[in-house]
Amino acid sequence: MKNLYLSAAALLLSATAFAQTEISYTLSFPNAVHHEAEISMRVPQVPAGVMRFRMSRSSPGRYATHEFGKNVYNVKAVGENNKPLILKQVEGDVWEIAQHGSTVIISYTLFGNHVDGTYVGIDASTAHLNMPATLMWVKGMEQRPARFKFNNLDKYGWKVATQLKPEAGGTYYARDLQYMMDSPISLAPYKIYSWDISNPDGKKQAVHLTSHSDDDQATIDAFGQMVKKATIEAQAVFGELPAYDYGNYVFLHDVASTNAGDGMEHRNSTSIVQSTPKIAGNEARLLGTFSHEYFHSWNVERIRPKTLEPFNFEHANMSNELWFAEGFTQYYGGLILERAGFVSPADYNRTMAGLINTVLNSPAANHYSPAQMSRYAVFADAGVSVDQNNNANVFTSYYTYGGATALALDLRLRSQFKLTLDDYMRAVWLAHGKTEKPYTIADLQNILAAFTKDAAFAADFFKRYINGFEKNDYAKLLDYAGLILRKAQPGKAWAGALGGAGGRGRSGQSVGVDNTGLLIGTSLAMNTPFYKAGLDAGDVLLSVDGNAIQASGQSLIEALNTKKPGDKITIAYKNRTGNHETTVTLEENPALEVVTYEAAGKEPSAAQIQFRNGLLNSKVK
Repeated sequence: MKNLYLSAAALLLSATAFAQTEISYTLSFPNAVHHEAEISMRVPQVPAGVMRFRMSRSSPGRYATHEFGKNVYNVKAVGENNKPLILKQVEGDVWEIAQHGSTVIISYTLFGNHVDGTYVGIDASTAHLNMPATLMWVKGMEQRPARFKFNNLDKYGWKVATQLKPEAGGTYYARDLQYMMDSPISLAPYKIYSWDISNPDGKKQAVHLTSHSDDDQATIDAFGQMVKKATIEAQAVFGELPAYDYGNYVFLHDVASTNAGDGMEHRNSTSIVQSTPKIAGNEARLLGTFSHEYFHSWNVERIRPKTLEPFNFEHANMSNELWFAEGFTQYYGGLILERAGFVSPADYNRTMAGLINTVLNSPAANHYSPAQMSRYAVFADAGVSVDQNNNANVFTSYYTYGGATALALDLRLRSQFKLTLDDYMRAVWLAHGKTEKPYTIADLQNILAAFTKDAAFAADFFKRYINGFEKNDYAKLLDYAGLILRKAQPGKAWAGALGGAGGRGRSGQSVGVDNTGLLIGTSLAMNTPFYKAGLDAGDVLLSVDGNAIQASGQSLIEALNTKKPGDKITIAYKNRTGNHETTVTLEENPALEVVTYEAAGKEPSAAQIQFRNGLLNSKVK
């Protein structure tokens, strides 16, 4: 009994000491109408020596760097008795204090006018806060807990929505820096729809849809029921829910035509920003983001790549596994909506065709592996560079590349092993998600080998289709389901897309205007007739077969519509080296589509129908 008392006392002293090191943040919004917040950070028990604090340069769920420090100003610091301290800004987003006492209070003004899943949006209607873009933090204190207080809530009629732990007195708690940075906050007069989901063991957890939108409660409730159906279908893939911290999962949903739009997954929440005027009338279109992001609560938040663990907030986070973390999630995002009955089979066929077109008709996919494309995310994922790139030839999205790979693996598991990708995802979940043991590509291969009891198959699949850039035989695989992969526009003449034609590059930056013709704004794909004819970014197309080409390019489109594959057109163009002329040999449009046997006038077998139903039908029991 004496030892028990001593242990309890030790725990109490430990908890008290831990509380004394907490970093306290206070966020106020006296000038919200002009997109500003006033933030203070109180840091106790600061060790002697130089104190260094900073804004982040990366954000969970994003892989490129972002200059969050640019929107911070009026930075000040005081010590005990409110005595001003001398600050030194040593980098654009890093400050130092050489002389200080045991307590330091840092304050600053934050500007934010971009509502999405990465940045900050503040006005009189909401404060949409992504933490790396909002909060400074102290180097060396990453393991300290943090507590948050929000002022001016009554002034604007705001409520707090977040995965942070609610505390008595209206404060919120994060156990450490990683959890804090992974916990977005929505302060808004939102409406809420909540439901419970039960695990096989009977344990219930709550899911909450908080929607800040110009919709009535009846619309929120009806949309919430749709989201609920998708979440239950996602649970059926894995067989159980993750153990959400504090028993809750929160969708932070913001809908307005002025929003930037985005979906960003977090451990126990998702920030979903829609750029439509309201939910009503747009329900089916908005569901895709929910389906994708909720799947992430298993795949990427708990089934976590080792390359992203722990997440570094000071520079870009490169991963080899985004083809799985994002790409397999992309596959299931669409499949879950089909299984839940929110999209028609014909619509889902178009989704599959989109994935397949990405890998079979993309120059980059014919030269680079899914693992290589994953690493390119540090440049491609909401990257902020303004100069031109050659992405048309060197990058294929790991979302669709991985999604197409997931489709192929699902069809191969079903046809060769009488297994499914759902089964594989459950095996990965049990090995690396439920245990929260970060994985590597080799781990995923080993699980596939053990799962199929065929190490040679797993080694071959990863060698050719993950670490290599060979392509699966999609036509053969789809045929098992009574589906046909065929040209979408057979006999249609094609010269290729002109990328940023019209004067804007991929970054959205203006690249110049020339009213004498059609300006090609960005690099062209190397598998197109335009590229093969020597045209590229910076060229101004003047005429086609002697007829002037307007800046809109309409006359070029009309000319192509009169041609067939193998025909030639003459393009007059100019660039900085002068006036030129080239001959473009047209090809058949390579775009593919997926249709059912029935739509093609063929009769599927019973086995094909059974295979198709096994893939597409609901898995909710």
